[in-house]
Order: sequence, then C-alpha cells, then structure tokens
Amino acid sequence: MTKTLIDDIKRIETIDKSGMLTYCVTAPDHYRKALDIAQKMEINYSKPEKIIIAGMGGSAIGGDLVKDWVRNQLKVPIEVNREYYLPQYADQKTLVLIISYSGDTEESLSAFLDALNKKCMIYCISSGGALLKYAKKHNVPYSVVPGGMPPRAALPYLLVPMLVFLEKSGLVLGVKEGLEETLKILDKICKENGPDNLLCENFAKNLAHNIGDSTPTVYGFDYFRSVALRFKQQFNENSKSPAKSEVFPEIDHNEIVGWETRGELTRWFSLIFIRDRNEANEIRSRIENTKNIVEQAGLMTFEIEAEGQSRLAKMISTVVIGDFVSVYLAILREVDPTPVRNIDYLKETLKQNGVKNRIIKELEGI
Repeated sequence: MTKTLIDDIKRIETIDKSGMLTYCVTAPDHYRKALDIAQKMEINYSKPEKIIIAGMGGSAIGGDLVKDWVRNQLKVPIEVNREYYLPQYADQKTLVLIISYSGDTEESLSAFLDALNKKCMIYCISSGGALLKYAKKHNVPYSVVPGGMPPRAALPYLLVPMLVFLEKSGLVLGVKEGLEETLKILDKICKENGPDNLLCENFAKNLAHNIGDSTPTVYGFDYFRSVALRFKQQFNENSKSPAKSEVFPEIDHNEIVGWETRGELTRWFSLIFIRDRNEANEIRSRIENTKNIVEQAGLMTFEIEAEGQSRLAKMISTVVIGDFVSVYLAILREVDPTPVRNIDYLKETLKQNGVKNRIIKELEGI
C-alpha cells in the first residue's frame, strides 16, 4: 500500500472504474437537487401516532439518520423496519415511509403490501421499479428520485425527502435551516477531501492510509449512532472490508472488556471515534477514558470531529467524510469500490425461492 497511489489521479480512475469517488465530490449538488425534489412534495395525511420507516441497506440508513436527528423533538415513536413485515402495532394511525431506491427490493415490497393490508398511511420514495408501479395502482402518494446510482450513493435523495416530509407534516422543525448550513459545510468538505488535494493536506486520504490493512471499528454516540453505522456499511460495500460500529455509553458495558487481552488480534483493528466539540461532559469523559484503555491494549485510534452548529449539519457532514474515507481505502487496497458481487449473487440466488413473485402476485390481487 503506497502513499503515492492515492494522489495519482490517473491511477485512481483505473481502480475506481465506475466513479464512486465522483459521488463523494459532488455530494453537495445531490443534496441540493434532493431538496428541490422534496420541496415539491404534497402532504395530505393527518398527524400520525406512530412512524415506521421501511427499507433495507442503502435505502434504510437514511431512516436511521432521521430517527437519530428527530430524537430530541419528535413526540411520536419512530422505528426503522428492516424486515419483510411491519410490527403488529402498525395500523391506520401509523405513517409508513417505504424507502427503496430501486423499487424492487423484496423486503420493502413485502412491507408495502403489509402496510396496505393494515391500512396504514403510506408514502413511497423510489426511483422506479415495482414499488412505484403498485403505489400508482393503489393510489399511494410517492416521490420519484433520480435513478442510475448505486443505492448507497443515492443517500441524499432518500434522506432529504423524509426530513422535509416530517417538517411539512408539522412533526419537526429546523430542517430547512439545518440543510442550508449543511450545504455550506459540504461545499468546503468536498473541496478539502477531493482527489486533487494531496495526502499531506487531505483528512480523508490520511485516515484511509492510516487505517491501512486493519479492520475499522467506528464508535459513535447519541445522534452519531447512525453515522457510525453508515461508516461501517460504507467500509463493507466500498472498501470490501469487514467493519463494525458501536455506540456510547453501551460500549463501556461490554465491548470494552473485549479489548482486555493484549495480543496479535489487536493489531488487526483500528478504532475511529466520532467526536463533537459540544459533546456532553458525561460522554466526553467516557470517550477519553475508553480511548486510553484501548490504546494501552495496543489498538490504533483516530478521531473525526463533526463540523457545524446544527445537529443535521454535524451528522451529514460526518457521513460524507466517511464516504470519502471508505472510497480512498478501496483505492489504496486496489479494489473497485462500486461492484457488490456478493449482494448481486445473493439476489440472483434468492430469486429461486419465489418470495418476490408471491409478493407481486398479492399486490396485483388486492
């Protein structure tokens, strides 16, 4: 793994054949376009008593970010559903946001069918596929987002409409202001961490280089729980690397014991702490003491400090940093970040079980 590789634009292009890095660089443009799309949404539902966001993978992580962002102001329960079926409590007073970038994810289609049967308030966000086809058939409102991207790169188009939907519904405040600040920060971050900026002055390149061949573990807290999870998923899909994420203060009740034994194992892991200059004293104390313990155990540790004033800006800007790091790590390991061969293989294999065909048949019949 050489330092010069990550600064060689032509070499980067030969590895990143499908241009995943370009999605990182142009993130501000996608968030702006997503906001334009979202502002055209029309909301005709009454205020729900419960909210469920149903999706999988790159389509579901936006739900986790929403859930963490609304935690300090939303007065109704909200849950992210990564299952074929909705919780038993889902009913006519439950808002179900079905998020499927492709529109063809069988778990999301199953959740859509379940929401129809339970007579929930439903809103769909997708680029097309069977989800939009049957949303139209059953007169379910929806938003169409641009297609042709890897789902994980389409996060702006899946996250922003949900945030705007909740604000237009009168359930939360501060989305517009938070996104305005976010866009200004993203312009700066994407310039500083773009491929033209050399390793010596590029935070994301440096972090990727320092992670090296280790297995990254990302520690978040509070509203950075979902950000840490996004990091983990991006390391999985972009870097083709095992990775994990954990959250404070839960870490200090179990995970911390796992690092007690010094030995060969620890050198294969690196820990990334997501920090906030305004983090609560009790969290700051836990992070500092935990960091001290794991460093004594021989683990490499790194920090990412969130930028911005609003919670939304801090979350999204840190997500984008993580996206850059995961792509640069892929490039350093000389693997194309875009293909997800195991996922594609699994989807083809699962077609044989007939589940999706059954779901489509039921959607046709009701």
